[in-house]
Amino acid sequence: MRRNEPTASLAVLYVHGWNDYFFQTHLADSMAELGYDFYAVDLRRYGRSLRSKQLAGYITKLSDYFVELDLALAAVKAEGHDDVVLMGHSTGGLTACLFAHERPGELAALVLNSPWLELQGNAILRPVTQPMITAARAVAPTTALPLTESGFYRRSTHLTEGGEWSYNLNLKGDPAFLIRVGWFAAILEGHAKVAAGLSIDCPILVAVSERSDFRRVWDDALLAADIVLDVDRIMERGSDLGNLVVLARIPDALHDLVLSRPAVRGVVLDEYARFLRCYAQ
Repeated sequence: MRRNEPTASLAVLYVHGWNDYFFQTHLADSMAELGYDFYAVDLRRYGRSLRSKQLAGYITKLSDYFVELDLALAAVKAEGHDDVVLMGHSTGGLTACLFAHERPGELAALVLNSPWLELQGNAILRPVTQPMITAARAVAPTTALPLTESGFYRRSTHLTEGGEWSYNLNLKGDPAFLIRVGWFAAILEGHAKVAAGLSIDCPILVAVSERSDFRRVWDDALLAADIVLDVDRIMERGSDLGNLVVLARIPDALHDLVLSRPAVRGVVLDEYARFLRCYAQ
């Protein structure tokens, strides 16, 4: 989908994260003000693309998403856009990195909003976990892992729970999105590729919150931190994505940076604008 009729030669293509869909119209408006036509895609089994009886969000290879990203990119370019910026959030940021690595010469820039580039915590966690998850995928790929959800992220964002945003709870935060073995194996394989080093040939912005906070009892401090991913691990991996990488930490930002409180998301959008003016126009 696109925000408006095409008006410029510049465009942004947005890829959402896990258990998510595109609804951040204020981001589209800010990109339009910079001279970019804005497009977004709901990946298969997500958001508006999710169909009855499908396993929500399930996939076994992140490269399978390249099918819809190739089609989306071709459609954007067919509407007269010479320079396309790919923008990805969280798991969408991981997928966007792998796609950009495999499609040299196709993108003007890559903007990453809290991209999930590595597991949280100790550096040896993924190398130890990955062989076990890969083996489990061979026998029980759709088995759901017994993980608990605190509900804190919805509390920090959704209008009915004290947040600012009125998004569709059937499309974002739906409990039907279970962490399944096959999906988790695909994520770990993506992380391993990032850890081995990518060679993305366009300028890259990696933007994250200044800090993570994983406390298990609610505190209003969670309204000013990434409570989903480990921002320090993201920064470590982000510097090795390509030859031109800009790293930005945003004080008091949420996991989805553009859903942060007004003053904070203003800083986020200013960072996006500065990066795009310097490297993509």
